[in-house]
Amino acid sequence: MIAAIALGSNLPSPFGSPSANLQEALRRLDARGQVTAVSSFHITDPVGYLDQPRFVNAAALLQTELAPLELLHRLLEIERAMGRDRSAAGQLHPKGPRVIDLDLLLCRGDSGSPEILSTAALTLPHPALHQRRFVLAPLAEIAPDLEHPILRRSIRDLLNLLAQEETPAHP
Repeated sequence: MIAAIALGSNLPSPFGSPSANLQEALRRLDARGQVTAVSSFHITDPVGYLDQPRFVNAAALLQTELAPLELLHRLLEIERAMGRDRSAAGQLHPKGPRVIDLDLLLCRGDSGSPEILSTAALTLPHPALHQRRFVLAPLAEIAPDLEHPILRRSIRDLLNLLAQEETPAHP
């Protein structure tokens, strides 16, 4: 299976800067399969909760034998091991600062067929994928033709559509 994963960080940690946190997460991801592509690192403004440092975001493609739900559990294990506490007591705000954030965006089976899931633990494709420039821009660098299996649009098209929506109309 090929999995598209979003990475983000905006806090320093024992591993170093937010960029170093992404590098460490990528190293740990590579132990769960093979990282086949990594985008450049993007500096982005926070979304939703603005009183926090800017983020470093990236996207990666992972070739793995793990099923989507098992992969999600491994991503959460990486987050915990790197110091992220997703519990209500451990975070100031659900969209607040974090050492590392790993989101499973899309998965394609070995046959190339997309994984579409909707469970209490995991929704694929990620339900907000098409609304997040900080996810689409890095993913478009490494997989521009990857298709959103529900919207039936490529990552490149979704990024372009989002840019059009964000551009104010001139009279």
